[in-house]
Amino acid sequence: MAVEQPMGADRERLALTAFLASAVLAGGNGVAIRFSNRELDPLWGAGLRFTLAAVLLAAVVAVMRLARPRGRALAGALLFGALNFGAGFALAYYALVELHAGFGQTLLALVPLATLLLAVLHREERLRAAAVVGAVLALVGVAVLSRAPLRESVPLLAVMAAIGSALCLAEAAVLVRRFPRVHPVTMNAVGMATGGVLLLIGSLVARESIELPDRGATWAALAYLVAIGSGVVFVLYLVVLQQWDASRAAYAFVVIPIVTVALSAWLDDEPIGSELVLGGLLVLVGVYVGALRTARR
Repeated sequence: MAVEQPMGADRERLALTAFLASAVLAGGNGVAIRFSNRELDPLWGAGLRFTLAAVLLAAVVAVMRLARPRGRALAGALLFGALNFGAGFALAYYALVELHAGFGQTLLALVPLATLLLAVLHREERLRAAAVVGAVLALVGVAVLSRAPLRESVPLLAVMAAIGSALCLAEAAVLVRRFPRVHPVTMNAVGMATGGVLLLIGSLVARESIELPDRGATWAALAYLVAIGSGVVFVLYLVVLQQWDASRAAYAFVVIPIVTVALSAWLDDEPIGSELVLGGLLVLVGVYVGALRTARR
């Protein structure tokens, strides 16, 4: 006779499956953004991506007849969109104009550690010695990464933008848990619409060139970012975020660079030097020691 699995085990299995799937699929996002940035200005490209993704998810919401968020739930979705998609990806797109995808995505691996530290500041989690050790290791890794050879010297502003993006994504993950739950598809539809509008306004203010792509590679990158990199990945991420603590769910950002570095080396000729390998390993080890090992305990 089969033994019936407890509901908690089913939820954990669902969260783990969503976690792995979102991390692998998100590995192509950094490379696709690099291809998009070669023809489209960064804020315009990001705004176009999330506006189209919001329309796609809004259609899914209508077909599934999902409830629309109201009150505090709507406020949480709007705040999540402004921080995660608006501010976070404005900085990420700017960083990836100069940085190779693998390099930039490795810096975004700081998100779990930043999430833990921000959760401590918000008094949602306790600060542990392991988090301090992990932060030191990760910072050393960032310093080593900053010496990695690119086409020229590493632009400091691009590195700071990538780190700022990580902080915005981490803060969004912490704050969203303070608001009533919203279905992941609905949350992303509202959030991406909010972020898309903010990015398009920023593009107009910055006087970027507003034009549609001409190259097939740019259209392919945009299609991936809209359907897979936005629609599928962030819905799966919110499924994980509803089951796990924010600092544990953010560990997707540790798995993603492994996929991104491989794809970037293949498709974008990213050099994989000793600084990238050593610095990346220090960042990943620091994040593991600082947050993942603690989460497992």
